[in-house]
Amino acid sequence: MIYGIGDLHLDHTKEKPMGVFGENWLNHDEKIFDNWKQVVKEDDLVLLPGDISWALKLEEAYHDLKAIDELPGYKIITKGNHDYWWTGPKKLRELDLKTITFVQNNSFIYNNIGIGGTRGWIAEDYEGFDEHDKKVFNRELNRLELSLSSIKGKVDYKIVMLHYPPFNMDLTPNKFVEVMAKYGVDMCIYGHLHAEGHRFVVEDKLLGIQFYCVSSDFIDFKPKKLLNGR
Repeated sequence: MIYGIGDLHLDHTKEKPMGVFGENWLNHDEKIFDNWKQVVKEDDLVLLPGDISWALKLEEAYHDLKAIDELPGYKIITKGNHDYWWTGPKKLRELDLKTITFVQNNSFIYNNIGIGGTRGWIAEDYEGFDEHDKKVFNRELNRLELSLSSIKGKVDYKIVMLHYPPFNMDLTPNKFVEVMAKYGVDMCIYGHLHAEGHRFVVEDKLLGIQFYCVSSDFIDFKPKKLLNGR
């Protein structure tokens, strides 16, 4: 099985409570871990599209990453906007986590399913979108291209992991969807949206791509089944 859950917002120091987003966030980490252990088996794959830990430095984030590493299943992680601890791929690999692969400008093959992704960025029609945002937006587009182009050979299915929703403010597909369509992507998962932000969730099939929001509070802190085993 392949599952998805984003926005774990873990904090082993307990200094960043998420209750500001609603009572459902109280003890959310315990809910996630309990639900995870109930549904995910050791040979399953779990996709985590960003906002993994509130830590600012990699050595601090290690506590949260180690907790994920010890959960059932194999995990693929991409970067979120709050993952300030995220360093270059070399340092991430040096953590020597047994069940986690970090995707940045690369991809992962699981049972002939190609998995790529990147963080993404705010929509171009977002109020206040400026030259800095344009630079980051284009850089993230390029990273998605690099990731998808690294999937070599024939695969049966392609999945993209984004943190930001790949939609304009009017909920129409943006340039990230154009890149996905170019590479024949079948499914895209994303997170980032919490509480009132859920009104911007799009779960539909567009340009041949099935979209799902897997922000943890949107899926009630339970990993969402995306695909059966192949």
